[in-house]
Amino acid sequence: MLSLFGFGPLIYASCLLLNAVAILSEDRFLARIGWGKSSLNDPSSGVSFGAVGQDPESFRSKGINLISSIRTLCRVPLIGVNLVIIIYEILLG
Repeated sequence: MLSLFGFGPLIYASCLLLNAVAILSEDRFLARIGWGKSSLNDPSSGVSFGAVGQDPESFRSKGINLISSIRTLCRVPLIGVNLVIIIYEILLG
C-alpha cells in the first residue's frame, strides 16, 4: 500500500469516487431522482408556462453537467488508472 501519510490514500479515494460517478446509470438511477440529462430541459419538471427553464447556475444543473462530463471524459482514462493501481497492488502489495 502507498504511504499512509502520503498521497496514496488521496489517490485511492479520488479513483474510487471517479469510478462511482463513471458507472452511474442515467436511465436506472439518475433519471429516477431527477438528475438525468433530460431533466434539464424537461417542461414537465414543475416550470409554469412562460417561466424560464432550469437555471444554468443552480447547484443541480452544475451537478448534472459535472456528472455527465465525468461519465463522458473519464471512462477510458479510468480504465488505465485502475489497471495501474491493480498492477501496483499485485506487485508491491
